[in-house]
Amino acid sequence: MAHVHVIRILHTTFGIFGNVFGILLFLSPMITFKRIIMKRSTEKFSGVPYLMSLFNCLFSAWYGLPFVSPNNTLLTVLASIGGALEAIYVLIFLIFAPKKEKFKISGILFLIISIFSIVALVSVLTLHGDKRKLLCGLAFAITCIMMFGAPLTVMRQVIKSKSVEYMPFFLSLSIFNSSTSWAIYGLLGKDPYIIVPNSIGSLLACVQLILYAIYRDSKKKLDVEMEGSIETGHEKPQIEIQKNMETYTL
Repeated sequence: MAHVHVIRILHTTFGIFGNVFGILLFLSPMITFKRIIMKRSTEKFSGVPYLMSLFNCLFSAWYGLPFVSPNNTLLTVLASIGGALEAIYVLIFLIFAPKKEKFKISGILFLIISIFSIVALVSVLTLHGDKRKLLCGLAFAITCIMMFGAPLTVMRQVIKSKSVEYMPFFLSLSIFNSSTSWAIYGLLGKDPYIIVPNSIGSLLACVQLILYAIYRDSKKKLDVEMEGSIETGHEKPQIEIQKNMETYTL
């Protein structure tokens, strides 16, 4: 009994850690959206990462509900907060995006809500017990892996350019902390639908940190070159840096 009690305490503790690190990740795009609001333009930023994150939050919140998977309420808490923030980000994007981009975002948003609604209704009306958990768990895991897979393009860019200019260290560290916390939470709760995607996220974040350790000296050299280019009037557009940073906030 004492052993079970300790596991429950650890399970809750790592769930709380996951919530703290997760909320920090969801708050990270605020600087970008402050810029968008001030300039009243989305410039070259993409709204797709926020839609994918919202997609994951919907299924995460649903999967954590007691009638779908017991003892995962902390997952629903984080996903509800994250979903609300991502919905705000998407709304801001819809307000300030060009007309063509608005149609694109609106179309993807409609598709996301439709898929989630179908899965939610099917799980409630036709499935029960383990079958309901299986469907919702797979949907949650797939959308989670899609979200964690987003930084792959930036990792490829880091290797190609031999520079971590576009890969913020603390953001990579936060992703690692969050996904690792949730992976351990899943292990303690014996939940493969939480373990698998977050283990993948933890592994990808670990690779990012390794890349940072390998190429961080190159970043220092680029910073020096950047200062020189500014002095000569050839400043590198900062929007490219901002745009690549967006990939991580999903």
